[in-house]
Amino acid sequence: MRDERAADWLTGPEALAAILRGVRPLEPEERPLLDALGSVLAEDVAAPVDLPPWDNSAMDGFAVRAEDVRGASADAPRVLPVVDDVAAGQFPSRPVERGEAIRIMTGAPVPRGADSVVRVEHTDGGAGIGTAQGAVRIHSDADAGKNVRPRGEDVRAGDVVLRAGDVLRAPQLAVAAAFGGARLPVTRRPVVAVLASGDELVPVEEFDEVRAGRRIVSTNSYALAAQLAESGMQARVLGIARDTRESLREHLRLAAGCDALITTAGISVGEHDHVLAALREMRTEVDFWRVRIRPGSAMAFGRVGALDGIPWFGLPGNPVSTMVTFELFVRPALLRMCGRTRTHPPTLDAVMHDSYFARGEMMHFPRVRLERQGEGPAFARLTGAQGSGVATSMAAADGLAIVPPGARLNPGDRVRVVVVGGAPLVEEAPF
Repeated sequence: MRDERAADWLTGPEALAAILRGVRPLEPEERPLLDALGSVLAEDVAAPVDLPPWDNSAMDGFAVRAEDVRGASADAPRVLPVVDDVAAGQFPSRPVERGEAIRIMTGAPVPRGADSVVRVEHTDGGAGIGTAQGAVRIHSDADAGKNVRPRGEDVRAGDVVLRAGDVLRAPQLAVAAAFGGARLPVTRRPVVAVLASGDELVPVEEFDEVRAGRRIVSTNSYALAAQLAESGMQARVLGIARDTRESLREHLRLAAGCDALITTAGISVGEHDHVLAALREMRTEVDFWRVRIRPGSAMAFGRVGALDGIPWFGLPGNPVSTMVTFELFVRPALLRMCGRTRTHPPTLDAVMHDSYFARGEMMHFPRVRLERQGEGPAFARLTGAQGSGVATSMAAADGLAIVPPGARLNPGDRVRVVVVGGAPLVEEAPF
């Protein structure tokens, strides 16, 4: 393992590339249909039957032979006896012979002999149906040869209806259900261990300690668990480790069986920052430590040998830094582990509303709120103080402006913004 004190200072793109190289999709598993929502299909699904499975009616109306209604008009209607009545879910009891009609509902099987369904609107609705005198007056031939959906029009048996790599949303689950897919093979979604560390931290249930001025709430634990849930993944929150190697070792062992580990804080160079040392004892291979971004420079990535080599994301302790690095680096990696190809937040061009200076050699990601005025471009307005401990600046944001090192932005300047908060994901990284 590399020396945990030697900073690598990768650029943002370099760090993202290293992380994505270090993860791969998890193995497939079979899940019940509804439990597969949001997962990635691991194998093609082929249709075992035709869809629709029989010729069926596209309209409520009367199944007839086209030759019997051609020339029908309001002035010269065709009057046909109605010899059967077929509701959806039922089957005809007999074919349609020449000069006959069968009342039929949308979706019901079309009887043999019929090649047309005359919609109700082009008839008098019929009279005496169900009796020997039942008949219908047809006063238009506009539906001759129409409104019959043939068997297999949508899908033929053997056709691939869903492909490996598809993200299973409601329409895909409907297709799977139509072809008997009660269980589906999907790429397994990761269970992610989340560990906060720091003597100053308490869970929200101990807020009296905050009122007394002795502690602060471990907000990172809740933010990360929520970000994971929003991504369709399960978080295993390991609690709060104290600033000792013994406490860290005890808590890190609880990550056994998880697919990834996220820690927050404890990876800087302070005398009480013991996370890297504790992980080194667990045979962790660190790919890098430190990234040239703000907020979030104190970030690391590696694999924990004692935990079967699962990826480890070492995030900073400041709340904004934790949330920003998760959005930009961790979520894309975990989504790749889910089998996704679209893993990155999208970007858009906006106009700066405020001034901003990216001092130093860091790429900055100030939090902005996107506002539109008419049909023009969006305006990016800073969400207030931009310190990495100002959690409210993240709560008010729906974007992260990308400001290159040393760049000075003035009101009216164009800026690229990473859209956060559930926008559709894309394949291309934002920077």
